[in-house]
Amino acid sequence: MNYIQQAFTGKLGMWKYLVVSVFFFGFMGLNLLAIFLLDFDVDQIMKDQIALKGSNQVLFENLVPFAIGLGAVFFWVKYVHNQRIRTLTTSRKKVDWKRVFFAFSLWGTITALFIFIDYQFSPEDYRVNFQLEPFLYLMLIAVFLIPLQTSFEEYFFRGYLMQGLGVATKNRWFPLIVTSLVFGLLHIANPEVEKLGYGILVYYIGTGFFLGIVTLMDEGLELALGFHAANNLITALLVTANWTAFQTNSVLIDVSMPKLGADVYLPVFVVFPVLGLIFSKKYGWSNWKEKLTGKIEEPVISNEQ
Repeated sequence: MNYIQQAFTGKLGMWKYLVVSVFFFGFMGLNLLAIFLLDFDVDQIMKDQIALKGSNQVLFENLVPFAIGLGAVFFWVKYVHNQRIRTLTTSRKKVDWKRVFFAFSLWGTITALFIFIDYQFSPEDYRVNFQLEPFLYLMLIAVFLIPLQTSFEEYFFRGYLMQGLGVATKNRWFPLIVTSLVFGLLHIANPEVEKLGYGILVYYIGTGFFLGIVTLMDEGLELALGFHAANNLITALLVTANWTAFQTNSVLIDVSMPKLGADVYLPVFVVFPVLGLIFSKKYGWSNWKEKLTGKIEEPVISNEQ
């Protein structure tokens, strides 16, 4: 069975998907509505919270809900859908942790390299911020909670919604498009959008499409889980700015003027395709058209499933 078909191993029922979707998107919608209608200054609120509590405490408080959300998704899938978490994760007989660590190592190395190169060529754009004790606390929080935050997003969008929409529409292209667009657009309240404009959504939506394509081509979440964890963790530890969603005691602080430039579009249109090619060669991907746009049929479930 392919990845989307894994949903058939549990107890289906569109109401189950609707309950989760209405709850999550209702909560997010109210959040966005409050921000836009009440004209909240997200950037200023973040600064006030950091001044009051410190960036590590604020980071911890912002990440804990994602950890709870991940637990809620697992609980719902396991006890309401009667579906194994393994089948929400992969179409393989067991989760391939080597894939997770390969994607994490590869993207983590590339991200760190990009930061190092930019620092070498434009040192005036950065301020060294390393302080041992706050950084160690940051590491403790980030290493444990950021992978839970990114895993929630992967399991919810590329996992639960991808499988649910695939089963409902009996195809692959619709869940790929919808989950990618929604994933990107939900970042609209991020401080980055206020500073850089709506053009930054190209990066968020492009990242959603990249991770969705990787999930469908590889028939599992492992590569997406590794990539997303590396992306957020390495950034939080190495470089942040006082206008980004993550504001941490990172090694470097970006003090350059916020601008929408090549660093936003280059990953989406150059780096991600190259990364996809590397994954494709390593894991022998083929049948791209079928895997990204093909139909989903209900499989015959054997007893061992």
